[in-house]
Amino acid sequence: MSSVESTQAILLLLMALALLFAAHPAQAQTETVLYNFTGGRDGNDPFSGLTSDGAGNFYGTTVLVNGQSGDGTVFELSPNGSGGWNETTIYTFPGGLSGFSPYGNVILDSAGNLYGTLYGGGAHNFGVVFELSRVGTSWTETVLYSFAGGTDGATPVSGLIMDPAGNLYGTTRSGGSNSVGTVFELSKSGGGWTERVIYSPAHKFNSSNYTPALTMDAAGNIFGASYTTVFRLSPNGHGGWNPTALHTFPGSYFADSTPVLDQVGNVYGTTYKGGVYNAGTVYMLSLGKTGTWTSKTLHAFGSGQDGAYSFGGVVLDAARNIYGTTLCGGQFGAGTVFELVAQVRIGSYKEKVLWSFNSTDGFAPSGRLILDSAGNLYGTTDGGGNGYPFGYGYGVAFELTP
Repeated sequence: MSSVESTQAILLLLMALALLFAAHPAQAQTETVLYNFTGGRDGNDPFSGLTSDGAGNFYGTTVLVNGQSGDGTVFELSPNGSGGWNETTIYTFPGGLSGFSPYGNVILDSAGNLYGTLYGGGAHNFGVVFELSRVGTSWTETVLYSFAGGTDGATPVSGLIMDPAGNLYGTTRSGGSNSVGTVFELSKSGGGWTERVIYSPAHKFNSSNYTPALTMDAAGNIFGASYTTVFRLSPNGHGGWNPTALHTFPGSYFADSTPVLDQVGNVYGTTYKGGVYNAGTVYMLSLGKTGTWTSKTLHAFGSGQDGAYSFGGVVLDAARNIYGTTLCGGQFGAGTVFELVAQVRIGSYKEKVLWSFNSTDGFAPSGRLILDSAGNLYGTTDGGGNGYPFGYGYGVAFELTP
């Protein structure tokens, strides 16, 4: 079974579970579907969430086109001036040397160019790193690097980060010196790009499609998670990187989300499983005065309709409240958007379900959320929307308003 087929099988199983929930009671927040993917030329399975350009437009990817394995798209969502949104498919990957199946999100540079990864294709059929540049009214793809499947890594499924110098960093799901994946750097060199592996984890990046991306702090440290271990890579001052394991979860937890940091350096994320009900957790890692990191479970999913199985990661607001998604659970079994409300005592939180998806408005949110200055949340669901209930649907982009 291919990686894409495996994802579809999981979605169909979760959809069957969602059908067990029939009632549709009112919810406190308002969810608006910004766009229903049709499964045609606009693609389907918007797996990774959205990226904002800061001017009110969003960019994202779909894994599939026309229901076929491979290809995939990059799309733009723009306000239409009348309260709605316009979707534009700005690029469809042709496969082959150009690559296919963008599971990760895209990022933008200051010139408006888009960067991302493709799971397959390229010169060696082990995936690529790409750049999309606007030329007039169209976009042109440039393959920055094709993975060879050896020590350089293979099959990237997460998005990228960029440092102030324009270097790109990401992860591969496999390959590397330990054959368990890599953290890589791409830097400009002689008019092209040079790839080097800066870290090969001791534990395999998750073998599913949910390999987390990286986070960089203001000091240039890189944070990531590899299946069981949350790690930090610190520049050593000589062009290399010093790895530190911040925390190792039991193997059954699956640390599948991209770590995020607050203003004082605490690290937050989600585990796909583990916790009291084995339905996943939200965790916080804190650096103590002795130089050691301690882990605290802020919430364990699965106690009722609070959702289950989160790997989209979290976002934080200025008041220390935490927002994220669960793949399933909630009132209708189709996933949730949740908030962990910061309590008076630091490190104490109370969970509140902001929205329970009912499949017609989305199903199985898997990407990370965007939080704007007004408190609105934006994201995607991998399925649901158009096509439901006759199939699992093609996915939606949504806004959640307090």
